[in-house]
Amino acid sequence: MGNPLSVLYRDDYLLIVHKPAGLMVHRSPIDKHETEFALQYARALNGGQHVYPVHRLDRPTSGILVFARDSDTARTLGMAMMAGEVAKTYLAMVRGWPPEQGEIDYPLREEPEDRRLKGEEQPVRDAHTYYRTLATTEIPVEIEKYPTSRYAVVELCPKTGRKHQLRRHMKHINHPIIGDANHGRGRHNRYFAERFGKGRLMLAATGMAFRHPASSEPLTISAPPEESFLEVLSVFQGFQLPDPPGR
Repeated sequence: MGNPLSVLYRDDYLLIVHKPAGLMVHRSPIDKHETEFALQYARALNGGQHVYPVHRLDRPTSGILVFARDSDTARTLGMAMMAGEVAKTYLAMVRGWPPEQGEIDYPLREEPEDRRLKGEEQPVRDAHTYYRTLATTEIPVEIEKYPTSRYAVVELCPKTGRKHQLRRHMKHINHPIIGDANHGRGRHNRYFAERFGKGRLMLAATGMAFRHPASSEPLTISAPPEESFLEVLSVFQGFQLPDPPGR
């Protein structure tokens, strides 16, 4: 098997890759039996040398993943992320037709990685997400109580980095992401899994912009969604992906 990561950007300080859906970033208490991780594949791309993941990308989410090639770079970029100085853009397909644009300001209770802590009271953190609707469609299929079903493609820009923030925020405004087993709608998830022969979370990290941790020069990274994502988007006739930032 080849390396499932594709390199988007590499220099002496950073290794930025595209991660496919279904691959965990690193070992986690969530799935102790998993044996393949983005971290080990990134290390292979780095000549076998250690790399440092500087942010999370959920297992079912595909897209841009940033590794630092040394601990100082990881620390600098991690602090920039915590300070809100890293702009992230995601593409998602959701149930229903959201407003043209909006802000979701809804605090989220922390979700611990270790399931043994689930019963303990967790702190609630501020969480902000901006969204804009890029396309809508209505298909002649009865999935719930209506003779047709509506869907939208949305661009999501989280301003905070809470765990599962985008998935939980879209559920909060009643426009859950298609393929989300934990926060979505089962009937819609099953319809698309059956129609396209395989289910997947319709969430992809497609853009990231920040100042380079060594040079302070602006750096913008973009990556189109993977083929399995684009295949499902075929229900939006004539939809064109938005131009990458900086064009």
